[in-house]
Amino acid sequence: MIQTKDRQLLIGGQPRIVMAGEVHYFRVARGEWGQRLDLLVEAGCDTVASYIPWIVHELPDGSIDVEGRTRPERDVAAFIDLAAEKGLRFLARPGPFIMAELKNEGLPYSVYRDHPEVVPSGWDGVPTTSRTVDYLAPAFLKETGRWYDAIMPVLAPRLEPVGGNVVGVQLDNEVGMLAWVTNTPDLTDGLVDAFGAFVRDRHGDASPYSAAPGSDDWASLVRSPSEADAGALRLDLGLFMRRRFGEYVATLRAMCEERAVRDVPFLVNIHGTEGGNGAPFPIGISQLVDTYSGIPGMVSGSDHYLGEATLNTMTDLYVINAYMAAVHDEDQPLTSLEFEAGSGDYGAGAEMQYDPSTADLKTRLCLAQGNKLINYYLFAGGINPPMDEKLGDGNERVSFTGERHGTAAPVGPEGQKGYAYSATAAGIHAVKANEPWLARMTEDHDDVSLGLVLDAYMTEYHHPGSALMTDVVNDLTSFRGAGERKALARSLLLAGFRFGATWLEASEPAAGSTVVVGSGRYLSERVQSRLVAHLSAGGNVVLLGRVPERDLDGTPCTVLADALGVTGAVVRRDFEHYYPSLVAHGWAAPWPEMRAGWVQPLSHSRGDVVLTDVDGDVCGVDVPVGDGRCILLAAQLPSDPAFFGRALAALGVRPGLRLETEWPGVFATTMSSSDGERTLHLINTSGSPARVTVGLDGTAIASGVELVLPARSGHILPLGLSVGGRRLDWASAEVAGVGSDGAITFRPGVDPDAGTTVVVDGEHVRLAPGEHVLA
Repeated sequence: MIQTKDRQLLIGGQPRIVMAGEVHYFRVARGEWGQRLDLLVEAGCDTVASYIPWIVHELPDGSIDVEGRTRPERDVAAFIDLAAEKGLRFLARPGPFIMAELKNEGLPYSVYRDHPEVVPSGWDGVPTTSRTVDYLAPAFLKETGRWYDAIMPVLAPRLEPVGGNVVGVQLDNEVGMLAWVTNTPDLTDGLVDAFGAFVRDRHGDASPYSAAPGSDDWASLVRSPSEADAGALRLDLGLFMRRRFGEYVATLRAMCEERAVRDVPFLVNIHGTEGGNGAPFPIGISQLVDTYSGIPGMVSGSDHYLGEATLNTMTDLYVINAYMAAVHDEDQPLTSLEFEAGSGDYGAGAEMQYDPSTADLKTRLCLAQGNKLINYYLFAGGINPPMDEKLGDGNERVSFTGERHGTAAPVGPEGQKGYAYSATAAGIHAVKANEPWLARMTEDHDDVSLGLVLDAYMTEYHHPGSALMTDVVNDLTSFRGAGERKALARSLLLAGFRFGATWLEASEPAAGSTVVVGSGRYLSERVQSRLVAHLSAGGNVVLLGRVPERDLDGTPCTVLADALGVTGAVVRRDFEHYYPSLVAHGWAAPWPEMRAGWVQPLSHSRGDVVLTDVDGDVCGVDVPVGDGRCILLAAQLPSDPAFFGRALAALGVRPGLRLETEWPGVFATTMSSSDGERTLHLINTSGSPARVTVGLDGTAIASGVELVLPARSGHILPLGLSVGGRRLDWASAEVAGVGSDGAITFRPGVDPDAGTTVVVDGEHVRLAPGEHVLA
């Protein structure tokens, strides 16, 4: 039995952390399957994941081979059963869409050839440039049913609840991604009609449009909107597509359950990173929130490609996890269904090579935030098989990448251990050694959260000819989330704050708490009103960005500004020989002058000035509202943990974790379980050793001893764990294993040249350098 409960993943009633690696059976010769799986086991993984691509299994005559009668690599059951023999669970990803660099994103050519009506056009009737389809088109669902008729009978008798090793089924893959990256909504005739019905339900007789839904002019209004209709259309279309994606995934789930695939988690893959940047990731959450949020049996998983583990990418990853958790219910755990692994050399041309510690450091951050399933993608490369029909497309193979695939993976296309294998394996083994504790733990949070304005990420569709749509999207993109330059999130992390996120459209911030929000000119009336209510009731808000003055459809909305008693003037940006700089006042002073990319002068009726430009124009105020306070910072600020730490301290919020370091580069957080066990997580992303002193809840850890973190290293340090019948109060190294006799083995840890300090059952023990076992 597999359950998701209290943000844990329970397998056989026990909390577990699933560590998986993606191995594509269809890209590996059947005689080599065992060798790839052995390498996965050697690396410490307990699960193998694989796409099951429709395009690989459908033959030119329309029949589907999943038994291996036409090619041995098509025997899906044999691969799953071999994994079981190796002691591996299986995570099934049967599509219908799978991407994976396959042609048509994994759909057979017959779908497009036989059913042209499922292929959408976009703005102005221009054909889509991707291989997307209208997901709910009847013909597409019928064809998907035919695929499921073939593959689900393979999975059903192998599900974990009936004694098999299949522990989860992913429904489709990166739903909505193709429309987002091309800015091409799926505007088939059927979808446009369904959108009209949605508009009638949403607006009733008060339609904001110049043509009535269903009228002769409706389709052209949607495809080629006028400026008068553009604001409402952008907003309504995004909301409608959320609902439609929810209906699609629910339909796929029902189709699985009708075919006896049930009682395992159904997984939804959330896309959104772009060019190594995690800032757009919540676009995927926004698109797919209705597919899983609060729905029993559904679990979302991140899909991120961020590159090297740096201050920038680790900030992105922290925010990604916080935002995902914010829209989960109280039972849904964090997972990652595509966790970037390998060297980054995706083109096999040595254009990119990540430090081998990258996957390990990212894994450690995700585990520290409560991830319970991580699937390394891609763990093993392979060889793309030829298509069964001639295409005349230059390579005649199932993938557009050519013959070899997965050149960056920890295991190369020919089965050789790659550049990142050893480091990745070391990280996985560290996770499994600490699984008994981490599987039951959640991250500790201070009394501050990052505001998630999910509708600010509803920017995937905007007509390129609409000035209003473009202005709204540009504004939202610039200011949302972690703030410009990611200053809010990075400053909090480097100041030692442990924080989650609050979904502001759906949730009230915790009473009396502080919420930090990146906001621009456009902010919905719903969110503005919620922030005002939070302030009035005694909560606090830190707002970084422009003064909100319009709703998301472009109509004026100054609810928040009116409550603050502020008005924003025209923004002044740096250009040519103008270099705006800021001066701190009040609780922020004295502080060095700060360079800013732009400033917005403020008129304010009350409150204290905390920032001006060098000419004295106010751009930062601390304003009382009801029983709470709002700090409004209307300027582009850099990450500055000391400055933002002062802002929060002025509101009475201080980090429970005190981290003193020589320079930026160290991330830290803590986790705890319901029975009081706790771990300290330290990650040094820099290329130099970092000297660190840590305090927790006002008490110095390790009596204030300075810890030396080796370069590019991560550490899970015990802060009161039950280990082998003893209480492990503290150790300056992480647990690497516990013997049957209760002996505790430690991994070489912080400052390994100085040995390991252990406090067990209140007794201090010193292990000499090179000594790693506590009998």
